[in-house]
Amino acid sequence: MTATTTRRRSKFPLGLLALRTAAAWGVALLLFFPLGWLFLTAFKTELQAIAVPPLFVFTPTLENFHEVQERSDYLLYAKNSVITSVLSTLVGLMLAAPAAYAMAFFKGKYTKDILMWMLSTKMMPAVGALVPIYVLAQKSHLLDTQLALIIVFALSNLPIMVWMLYSHFKDIPHEILEAARMDGATLWQEVRLVLLPLGMGGLASTGLLCLVLSWNEAFWSLNLSAAKAGTLATLIASYSSPEGLFWAKLSAASLMAIAPIVVFGWFSQKQLVQGLTFGAVK
Repeated sequence: MTATTTRRRSKFPLGLLALRTAAAWGVALLLFFPLGWLFLTAFKTELQAIAVPPLFVFTPTLENFHEVQERSDYLLYAKNSVITSVLSTLVGLMLAAPAAYAMAFFKGKYTKDILMWMLSTKMMPAVGALVPIYVLAQKSHLLDTQLALIIVFALSNLPIMVWMLYSHFKDIPHEILEAARMDGATLWQEVRLVLLPLGMGGLASTGLLCLVLSWNEAFWSLNLSAAKAGTLATLIASYSSPEGLFWAKLSAASLMAIAPIVVFGWFSQKQLVQGLTFGAVK
């Protein structure tokens, strides 16, 4: 046994390693438990869902999923979620990318102040802007429309998009863009041939993260939409009634709402992690 191996083992004793492993598993199970319990409850009857003590062994049923589809038209709410989240992300990227480009490569005296101001707008509770936005949507005849949700989702995610893209763009060497200008490239050629290929990772991670945020947005969906343009968040809320909560049906609706974005997030987890760290992980 070499001295190097001995030193490495002394840094990570087996007891500490076992403790860290157990702590990691404990935190993972703690985070997974709500989702696992939601999955189990979705396949129970209403009586089984409220049974005391809880049932872990039962005969699963698909009745809740059939009732959700028949009662609420799941496909309509899912279509609204896809349209509003995708289009709001595209609109946000079209607005955020030029702003981040200008701030990253043509910094002014107040660039940092503007960035901090944009980020500070996310600190305001959404309910603080509910009344003026609701009145504007009402006067514009945009209540319960996909357009209202697309605009609100895009604007609410815009500060995050600008910050993330600014973080990615400022890591691109300015000399590359200067060399393109010296070769006679126009602004459009500089963006299309140089900036986009180098910043595609940042654009992808920013778009994916804001797509998830738009998909999960509930506050504005519940207040600006109803049956016509409601998203899956509206569908889930419809299973809360004055008579009480229908736990089995609520769990089935919730599982159907989160399943698409969970699968999407699983296949794009690398880009999402990069986006969550604002480009720090390369």
